[in-house]
Amino acid sequence: MARQKDRSGRDRQGQRPEQRRDQRPNRPRSDESDRPVLRASQPLLYGMHAVIEALGNTRRKLGRLFVTENALARLKEAAGEPRRPPVLVRADELDRLLPQGAVHQGIAVEAEPLPSLDIEDLPENGLVLVLDQITDPHNVGAIIRTAAAFAVDAIILTERHSPDMAGVLAKTASGGLEHVPLIVVPNLAQALMKLGDRAYWRIGLDSEGPSPLGALAGTRPLALVLGAEGKGLRRLTRERCDAMARLDMPGAIKSLNVSNACAIALYAVTRGS
Repeated sequence: MARQKDRSGRDRQGQRPEQRRDQRPNRPRSDESDRPVLRASQPLLYGMHAVIEALGNTRRKLGRLFVTENALARLKEAAGEPRRPPVLVRADELDRLLPQGAVHQGIAVEAEPLPSLDIEDLPENGLVLVLDQITDPHNVGAIIRTAAAFAVDAIILTERHSPDMAGVLAKTASGGLEHVPLIVVPNLAQALMKLGDRAYWRIGLDSEGPSPLGALAGTRPLALVLGAEGKGLRRLTRERCDAMARLDMPGAIKSLNVSNACAIALYAVTRGS
């Protein structure tokens, strides 16, 4: 039965029809409710520098490029039209897609890992870094970025006790992953033996090393061996090194964060090159 209205147009509940319409619950807009949930089918690289370098690397197999409108404008300004067609997303969608707290700068791309090299692929007069169970992704990312700046030929690390080569590490490396080849080995001691067979001079860094690094810096091919903070180099790793060297510092603190020590060591060994 239809509601009866008085002369003022109100129904018996004292409401006008337009008021009843206003009190209906708001329905989501069709473009929001119909929007599919964003899911990644491959590991993600994120952050403007990391993504720009990945887009420019023809060896890197990429999937979808997720980007906000503002980030797409910055991307085009910095690197031109991307080689992948962009998928426009909102910043909150990227927040849900990536690990909590990820500083994505409005951009992420699906990326397959780059192929690993082999020790036999190293140049005869090369410079390599060897990482002995350095697991912190911020430290490894910073080391990779520094290695790219000093034209390091490769970084050797183990299959186990190494961080994932995406996410925080790739963001910290700021594109360095695209420029420094990685050699992933099952056994670091055996890898150091192979380097020795190829005439690489293997120098382990230790704050208590008997020789200053500068006195050993002129030798090539050269492998700088870095250990994790706190633990340092393991016994077998030390035994496979040809020499142990220290970084001489005039201040009260004689040890540095491993990524900072790596940067100073690379400066020392490449200063005359």
